[in-house]
Amino acid sequence: MRLLKYLGFPVLIIAVGIIYWIVSYETSGTVLLIGFGIAMGVMGWVLVPTFSDVGPTAPTDHDWHERRT
Repeated sequence: MRLLKYLGFPVLIIAVGIIYWIVSYETSGTVLLIGFGIAMGVMGWVLVPTFSDVGPTAPTDHDWHERRT
């Protein structure tokens, strides 16, 4: 579900690009809109599955306390 939520915006941008082409027949704006939507979709497809990854953490010293000197 999370992936579908984040891929909705790129699909909307691609739809706007298609509508822009139908209304104006202007190539450069259409290519930029559709290209941006595709790039956002690829980024979302690659990055959204890594949202829950915590990654490596630094080792901790259990005897240390920030208020104790």
